[in-house]
Amino acid sequence: MENQSSSNKIETLPIDTTFKLPANIPVWPQGGEFATGTINIGGLKLFQISIFNKVWKTLEGGPGDAGATFFEPAGVPEGFFTLGHYSQPNNKPLFGSILVAKDESSSSGDNNGALKKPVDYTLVWSSKSQKIKQDKDGYIWLPTAPDGYKTLGHVVTTTPEKPSLDKIRCVRSDLTDQCERNSWIWGPAKSSDEKGFNVHEVRPSNRGTQAPGVLVGTFFAHNCEAPSPLPIACLKNTSMNFSSSMPNLPQVRALVQAYSPFMYLHPDEDFQPASTKWYFTNGALLVKKGEESKPVAIDPTGSNLPQGGNNDGEFWLDLPSDKANKERVKKGDFKSCQAYVHAKPMFGGTFTDLVMWVFYPFNGPGTAKVGLIDIPLGKIGEHIGDWEHVTLRVSNFNGELKRVYLSQHSKGQWVEAPQLEFQSGNKAVCYSSLNGHAIYPKVGLVMQGLDGIGIKNETKRSEKVIDMGVGFEVVSGEYLGSAIVEPPWLNFFRQWGPKITYDIAKVLDKLEKVFPALQGLEDSLPKELLGEEGPTGPKLKRNWSGDEV
Repeated sequence: MENQSSSNKIETLPIDTTFKLPANIPVWPQGGEFATGTINIGGLKLFQISIFNKVWKTLEGGPGDAGATFFEPAGVPEGFFTLGHYSQPNNKPLFGSILVAKDESSSSGDNNGALKKPVDYTLVWSSKSQKIKQDKDGYIWLPTAPDGYKTLGHVVTTTPEKPSLDKIRCVRSDLTDQCERNSWIWGPAKSSDEKGFNVHEVRPSNRGTQAPGVLVGTFFAHNCEAPSPLPIACLKNTSMNFSSSMPNLPQVRALVQAYSPFMYLHPDEDFQPASTKWYFTNGALLVKKGEESKPVAIDPTGSNLPQGGNNDGEFWLDLPSDKANKERVKKGDFKSCQAYVHAKPMFGGTFTDLVMWVFYPFNGPGTAKVGLIDIPLGKIGEHIGDWEHVTLRVSNFNGELKRVYLSQHSKGQWVEAPQLEFQSGNKAVCYSSLNGHAIYPKVGLVMQGLDGIGIKNETKRSEKVIDMGVGFEVVSGEYLGSAIVEPPWLNFFRQWGPKITYDIAKVLDKLEKVFPALQGLEDSLPKELLGEEGPTGPKLKRNWSGDEV
């Protein structure tokens, strides 16, 4: 009997487990509409659901060839309606949420309400004739919206009959915004590049602190090329008062304390982060173009730095001029390191991004790797002044941490909560790479470049660890108005280091003579490795008012 039961055992997949943060979500300080469970976006009241009923499961194709599962929201509150179904690859624990909506418009109940039933369904795709591993046949339908309304998602069934028109609601066009495909959820093939049927996450096309598009959590299913614009939309916050659902200052501080990461430096890291105050009081200098021989010491708060304007090359910061001091300040002081927090609305005020900025006085040189051989790149990669950041994305419905963005040179990566390592409750763990300070979610070696040849981004756990929740400072949150006074250094819009040019081509030519495999590497390197130029401060980065790249 034992043998028979074990052979009939169905293999469990990550999706069969629902992910929960290691610790309970704290009780947040009171005040305002943050984390009250619902958000009003002008005409519609929204509720976030993360409990689902499984509709259909496929067991192959998609990321990791693990298949995907399709769900409908469960426990929809009285008066709220489903806008579409949810789907997720099977290779990750279930950790999704989807919005349901209630008509709160003055015209609710009449012919021009915010929500309306679809008038029909079109079958987009069925697995019936497909030779794929699945629990039963699946059918994916696109609702047909009435005139003046938009469809926000698909409906999945396990029978060929059209779903009930009561199953879902379409949304009045003025309460919707354009959306675009995001990450791949599933397709019968093992790669999203292969033509055929595919399912993708969708997100608002226009994203940023002023963008009204609201992430619904639905998916888009399509055969072959996806049309543009997509036949489904996302929601739109027409109230334009995103701040009503955003955390107030005590709530922002509580969120940072709950979720602020631990950042591990590499054990061999010589160029540590430091606070701006440490940098300024240890001899950093303000240099004016044309008066390079008369640099000025900087006040501890940066109050004597030129404010505003633009990055016109008239001023820049530099290390102390005497050699001994210069070498000492280059090395930073991780014990003084502070995270500088910028709180900003995302997805029409339904999420808060807490961007935690960290400053390094110096970015060290790069190392290339060809096969098993490490090749120091001389000065390539070096620059004075380096800003890196970690972004915590939190749901404004309940204050739950959903994902974390880690900056990596001029780009970075989003990591969903189930893929993070945690420590001391709900604090994510991340790792700063040796010399270059790109931030990664796991220990190891990440190569940037061509196959088998590239720049090393190496991370290791060490005793040099920064608890980003200790001594953090909330330096900006435009929606908070006068609750925050921005420090003067934040409004210094010039370079945080001098522009020093050297002939990279010459350096690479020399190296290529010894290692011919390095040819072509230059084209694949991040731009900031190719010129020793001090970066600008946080406010001039694309993500200050936009989404992460």
